[in-house]
Amino acid sequence: MRRVVYVTGTRADYGLFFQALRRIEEHPELDLSLIVTAMHLAPEFGYTVRLVEEDGFAIAARVESLLAGDSGGSMSRSIGLGILGLTQALESIRPDILIVLGDRGEMLAGAIAATHLNIAVAHVHGGEVSGTIDESVRHAITKLAHLHFPSTAENGERIVRMGEEPERVHVVGAPGLDYLRFVEPISRAEIEADLDLDLSEPVLLLTQHPVTTEVESAAWQMRQTLEAIKALGVQTVATYPNADSGGRAMIRVLHEYESLPFLRIRQTLGQRRYASMLRYASAMVGNSSSGIIEAPFFGLPVVNVGSRQQGRQRAENVLDVVCDRDEIEQAIRTALTDREFVQRARHGTNPYGDGHAGERIAEALAAMPLDRRFLQKRLAY
Repeated sequence: MRRVVYVTGTRADYGLFFQALRRIEEHPELDLSLIVTAMHLAPEFGYTVRLVEEDGFAIAARVESLLAGDSGGSMSRSIGLGILGLTQALESIRPDILIVLGDRGEMLAGAIAATHLNIAVAHVHGGEVSGTIDESVRHAITKLAHLHFPSTAENGERIVRMGEEPERVHVVGAPGLDYLRFVEPISRAEIEADLDLDLSEPVLLLTQHPVTTEVESAAWQMRQTLEAIKALGVQTVATYPNADSGGRAMIRVLHEYESLPFLRIRQTLGQRRYASMLRYASAMVGNSSSGIIEAPFFGLPVVNVGSRQQGRQRAENVLDVVCDRDEIEQAIRTALTDREFVQRARHGTNPYGDGHAGERIAEALAAMPLDRRFLQKRLAY
């Protein structure tokens, strides 16, 4: 059996890849374990390693890498710590394949460590265009990876134009849709009781992260969104931003508004509760990729704020606005009340696939060659 290891650093990547992990775990030719690192091990972000433990996945190693600072330097140092810790873990585990997803620093650290240990790297969600440092990190991982699982044909074509051999690229769709296809939602009554909501009235889901190339504006950007929501007085469930530079400043701003009677702030909702909120919310606000990729699965209107998701493919559920209180407020009003837009959002086509990415990924991992030629990459042009 091929030994496959997945690096998970946040509630987000774990939730997105959960169902694909199940498909890999079930495959008769693959032996799966996880390396848990970064935000998962931090109490201030909910110590979400407990979610992994509760789900029963084998945890091969825990790698502490997240520093307490809120700066670009802290992010860079965390990547350095991640390289050290992940190298040690991979030397001990000796997997055949390491899977990394997306564009976070711990995924880059894993790819750097694995390639230097001659371990094949499979990269999920490569080839995408977005704002901030994320895009640069994502493309760097692409150039380190040996196998690519882009979410759309357009992203796959972009990977090939980056010099990757076409036979290494498998368009599988977004694995986050797999989870949405399988998960049994928490009941409306339980969500109402748990989050103190009235789902017969409009409800917003707020997930906003720092833009690392605009870190000096992180607190201001969060305040612009919260001021718009404050003006509307709409029930809102807000989750913590991630641990990128500027994230802790945004958390402090969030708590400045915690006395608002209609605002519910949670470190994390957990993947099933978050998926249920995507189903039950009236609209989503912020700059999370979940608004671009997963929200269309439910036809959920999304107000996408600022530059963080600039360039990603979109369904018809997204309203893009600059980070300005008045524009955000008006866009939320449109998302909640404009019947024509709401209908387009509900019935549009999601470009990110059909919810069967996990099966495709598992089959490709089992079939991929692991010989010297595969590990020795060449530019395709």
